[in-house]
Amino acid sequence: MNELWVPIAGILAPAIVVGLIIWFRYRIRQDMQQTIRLALDKGQDLSPEIIDRLGHPKPSKNRDMRLGVIWLAVAIALAIFGQAVPDEEANVIFLGIAAFPLFIGAAYLIIWKFGERD
Repeated sequence: MNELWVPIAGILAPAIVVGLIIWFRYRIRQDMQQTIRLALDKGQDLSPEIIDRLGHPKPSKNRDMRLGVIWLAVAIALAIFGQAVPDEEANVIFLGIAAFPLFIGAAYLIIWKFGERD
């Protein structure tokens, strides 16, 4: 019975994550529409630019740095986990897997360093 939970969790966990992402996006859109309705009910004039800014907020200036640090932390965690596994072949595999988030994090940090910040 315990062996059955591993594939069930492997299928349910991504489905739950995707479901939560879809639900939160729905809630954000619903809250934005409610804000627009309240503004129109109070007689405020809403230009297309204001509605566009409400729907697509400007990303943070340090977004790339945050993403880079997160990806680097994932790479370090994978590398440490790979070193904790007693199998030598697994160590190499985990280090190889850790290289992907390492380079993604480094790319985000490069973009942050040389990117345009107003």
